[in-house]
Amino acid sequence: MKVAMLSFWHVHAGDYAKQVDEHPDTEIVAVWDEIAERGQREAEKRGVTFYASLDELLANQDIEAVVVDTPTNLHRDVMIAAAQAGKHIFTEKVIAPTLREVNEILAAVEKAGITLTVSLPRLNSVSTLAIQEIVEKELLGQITLVRTRLSHNGGISTTANPNGWLPQHFYNAEQCGGGALIDLGCHPMYLNRLLLGLPVAVSASYGYVTGREVEDNAVSLLQYENGALGIVEAGFVNAFSPFVIEVHGTAGSVLYSEHDGRILLRTSKLEGAADQWQAYESLAEAKPTAFDQWVAHIQNGTKATENIGLAVDLTKLMEASNLSVSSKSQVRLDSLVN
Repeated sequence: MKVAMLSFWHVHAGDYAKQVDEHPDTEIVAVWDEIAERGQREAEKRGVTFYASLDELLANQDIEAVVVDTPTNLHRDVMIAAAQAGKHIFTEKVIAPTLREVNEILAAVEKAGITLTVSLPRLNSVSTLAIQEIVEKELLGQITLVRTRLSHNGGISTTANPNGWLPQHFYNAEQCGGGALIDLGCHPMYLNRLLLGLPVAVSASYGYVTGREVEDNAVSLLQYENGALGIVEAGFVNAFSPFVIEVHGTAGSVLYSEHDGRILLRTSKLEGAADQWQAYESLAEAKPTAFDQWVAHIQNGTKATENIGLAVDLTKLMEASNLSVSSKSQVRLDSLVN
């Protein structure tokens, strides 16, 4: 399958290009970038054609699919154009920053009959699958709280990187649609959604430690109809903060942190498991990557239904968080504009 890379704006664009190169059934044949110099450099590195015009690239019938790594505010226009040209789409999260834009993209995808898949990589990890299994076995009883955290030091000034190592355009509010929450916070947010479902309302608070125009420290609180709570945390200003997920319920708790990679369970539902934390050893293999799933869907004529559903909900939660901060109030999800 001949694939075009649409922009190298995102920090993970090179990683996706590597996945295209390494997959036996895909190859990069073209590059377009909203910054021509960057696109030409990437195309030359790979020995493929650079297109200064996106329309010209999409008109090439030999190109079957595209990987979208443009600024987030370009997602809607780029993906609708790609869908209308009949190209399958793999995209970095989020699909778009607002539910209205997402619905416009999905309508174009549906009309064109092409396959869309969103990169939500932590859905496929061993730890996520194990925690899902624990929840599905009802070993925790009724889930009352989920806390998820992903943070790094990309915004912290060092001698080597006075402005931090994160690209400066990741602090551009117009391009990104936000800061730490819509970037890093996407991962803990969709995991919270996976384990607890959609909340009825969201309250968020943002911090601006380094004084940029987008937040570099963020917390979003998800309120559920049954009294459960979800806590999503993200930041660019934490030196040694491992990924953390905690799921607590009326009968037990499960903890996972990347600082030691252990899944720890304590539950009254299993004999001998109520008195102390025990390592959970029933680990399934990781699922294929989102990219590999995308290729398989195209080859098999199937749709990434669960992936798209979670990605749509992710945008709802991100939009509600941003609206909560701007309005200084709780935002109900049913108030979002379709």
